[in-house]
Amino acid sequence: MTLVRKFNNQMPSFHNFFEDLFGKDFYLTSAGEGNHTVPSINVKENDNEYIIEVAAPGLEKENFNIEVENNVLTISYDQKEEKEENNKGFIRREFHYNSFRRSFSVPKNEVDDSKIEANYNDGILNIYLKKREEIKPKPARVIEIK
Repeated sequence: MTLVRKFNNQMPSFHNFFEDLFGKDFYLTSAGEGNHTVPSINVKENDNEYIIEVAAPGLEKENFNIEVENNVLTISYDQKEEKEENNKGFIRREFHYNSFRRSFSVPKNEVDDSKIEANYNDGILNIYLKKREEIKPKPARVIEIK
C-alpha cells in the first residue's frame, strides 16, 4: 500500500503488502484549514475481511460519516462548536471546527462493498470490508489417486 499525504507532502511513502489491496491511489486528505490532527489508522487483513482501525478517542460517533462511491471509501468527521462569553462589557465569541477526511481505494474485485460494516468503541472506529467469497482461501483438498 502506498501512503501519500495530499497536503504539504509531509509524510513519506510506505510500501507493503497492503498496496495490492488499496493500490497506489491510497491517500489521506484533510478537510479545511486550521490547527487539527488527522487520526492514525491501522489496516489489518484476515481470511474473511480487511479491517481499518481509526484512532479517534473523545470523538462522537454521530459526527462520523462513512461513504463508498466509485470504489473509494471515505471516512470523515465534522464537529462544530460555538462558544460565547460576555464578561464586564467584553464579548468574545469563538467558533471551533473539528474535522478530518481520509479516503481509501477499495478493490471492487476483492471487497463486497454491500457488506461493509463499522462500529465505534473505546475511541476506535473499526470498519470491516468483507472479502468476496471467491477470493477467500479455500481449505486444502485431498485428491484421490485412481
